[in-house]
Amino acid sequence: IKVLDLPLETGLVAEVGQGDQFVAVRTDIDALPIDEQVKHEFTSTNEGAMHACGHDIHMASVLGVAVRLKEIENQLNGRVRIIFQAAEELGYGAVKVANTGAIDGAKAVLGYHNYPTLDIGEFAVKSGVITSSVDRFEFKINGKGAHAAKPEQGNDPMIVLGQLINSVQSIVSRNLSAFDNAVVTIGEVSCGNTWNVIADEAYVQGTVRSFDEDKRVLIEERLRAIGSGLAEVFGVDIETSYHRLPGAVVNDEQLTNDAIAIAKEVGYNVSVMDKPLTIGEDFSGFSNKYPSVFVFIGSNSEYDLHHPKYDPDERILEKVPDYFVTFVQKLLNEN
Repeated sequence: IKVLDLPLETGLVAEVGQGDQFVAVRTDIDALPIDEQVKHEFTSTNEGAMHACGHDIHMASVLGVAVRLKEIENQLNGRVRIIFQAAEELGYGAVKVANTGAIDGAKAVLGYHNYPTLDIGEFAVKSGVITSSVDRFEFKINGKGAHAAKPEQGNDPMIVLGQLINSVQSIVSRNLSAFDNAVVTIGEVSCGNTWNVIADEAYVQGTVRSFDEDKRVLIEERLRAIGSGLAEVFGVDIETSYHRLPGAVVNDEQLTNDAIAIAKEVGYNVSVMDKPLTIGEDFSGFSNKYPSVFVFIGSNSEYDLHHPKYDPDERILEKVPDYFVTFVQKLLNEN
């Protein structure tokens, strides 16, 4: 199996077959900074590193796809580029691969994620947006500290903090239509460290989940406006940061229909999702540039993704290669 020479620090793109047209199949490969609490012969031996999102399952299954495709290489009507992609959890791995140009001209990019609340043999997908964008925001409020008994000598960032929290939580309810969906959640707040001192600074950070780029832009603009407005009103300095992480994954309609048909053909129990998930997935780095379809396949774990006791059922490996190999052959045999 050929490995392409690409400027990637981690990960690789392999290739099977020959000809002009090609299809790409992607797996993520990174772990999480979690101490694994599940005992298996393949339990992580690196302290503080665990495949708590099942990327080891993804790698194993897509490696199986590569081996199967190599076995039938002479029967392929084109090439298959197999992406072993790093940094999915950081949100930029797919974009880094896409920026190498290795996937330019792809007929389709195919991917999947195991899903612990789906049983073995279950398969879920939808056309259009299937996962939300994931962004992070931060506010650093710099006021003026003082003795708690002499507030007039300072500029209390705690007061600004309270106003900021209320303002941020009004964005979804007052700036978006009732027909739009988004989540703005504050996850961390800090200010001061004792009972009788007015702090000189405060800090807030949180996340935004949205499904539409226009709403994503609007929310970022409102967060920045809230920061600058409160800074002016209260005479403090507020540093507002907005970090764009993975965008929304958008499935191609025809490829989604193909995925449903092929999943049924290889024996999956298929369900069509009625709404997208508010989880992040950097496969958007591919779906924003190339015709793509991303699906969820059941892994039946008692504990959810990113949990130290996450333990996917290995039987998920039985059908995944069938799905991808059949899909690849169909796409390469189309005119």
